[in-house]
Amino acid sequence: MTDQPATIRPGEELDIARLQSYLLKNLPGAKGDLEVLQFPRGFSNLTYLLRLGEQELVLRRPPFGANIKSAHDMGREYRILSALKPVYPKVPRPLLYCPDASVIGAPFYLMERLHGVILRNEPPRGLTPEVMRGVSQALVDALVELHTLDYQKAGLADLGRPEGYVSRQVSGWSQRYQNARTDDIPGLERAMAWLAENLPTESGAALIHNDFKYDNLMLAPDDLTRVIAVLDWEMATLGDPLMDLGTTLGYWAEAGDPPGLVSYGLTHVPGNLTRAELVAAYAERTGADVSNMVFYYVFGLFKVGVIMQQIYARYKQGLTQDARFGALIHLIREIGLMIDRALDTGKV
Repeated sequence: MTDQPATIRPGEELDIARLQSYLLKNLPGAKGDLEVLQFPRGFSNLTYLLRLGEQELVLRRPPFGANIKSAHDMGREYRILSALKPVYPKVPRPLLYCPDASVIGAPFYLMERLHGVILRNEPPRGLTPEVMRGVSQALVDALVELHTLDYQKAGLADLGRPEGYVSRQVSGWSQRYQNARTDDIPGLERAMAWLAENLPTESGAALIHNDFKYDNLMLAPDDLTRVIAVLDWEMATLGDPLMDLGTTLGYWAEAGDPPGLVSYGLTHVPGNLTRAELVAAYAERTGADVSNMVFYYVFGLFKVGVIMQQIYARYKQGLTQDARFGALIHLIREIGLMIDRALDTGKV
């Protein structure tokens, strides 16, 4: 059940000759011929497996057709990994950053290849309710470890502006939704207005991942309850840690939720913490005040919906040919229903 590479999707090929030439000149110890495959999962930055001689490396680059100056800043992601590795060992080791877009069409970076299990839609063998419970608790532990990290000591004090973070996030994601809107989704429209009218005071500042979920965690093959790596740091910044928890909740479908969201991952599998239990476990480990968690949950749902909407809009505009993206509109509609439920019940 470890993630395996596949042939490269049409339209996402790399210039292998130019890439090989660059690596042989700039990567210490590089030698041999280059083979490139692609990891087919994920919806944002593209991830490739490079086999260069006897080395195996992972390359990350922005998606084709995306604005590489903002959400897909490879240099920023490389810097975060470089600063985190000595103090938060649950990240891959970064190896090389290339700012020269002429090599493969965009800046990129290389990191070590790790081997582990990533929970997608199909449960691996041995995922009993007891093990699943341990996995969900390990997710909370890894998130708490990140939020309690001394980011100033790690050299990341200038990564973001924690003051006013919640307000900026609500207005920023609202603007992104308006820019990417295609279909009428009443729940997302309702969330946009409700969040702006119910802004809480800041709960503190921490280094936050902003996309902390099962399929961004790599688990040890011999012990699924042990997180060996947290992946995809493109949206990491300094901000309110409850906003990070809210994003995790936005991805955390339970049994009884709309079927598309339930089928998207494994958070509904028996043994998992429920959303309410996840919040309680986080509060127990951090002492955080979670009395207003519905706000952060609705924000998380809204943000996840907007991310999917942005990807779907790129598909509608013909900027990507990945057929998976066309089906996202169904999940976006279900997220709208989840927002309505949370606002009507006042519960996560």
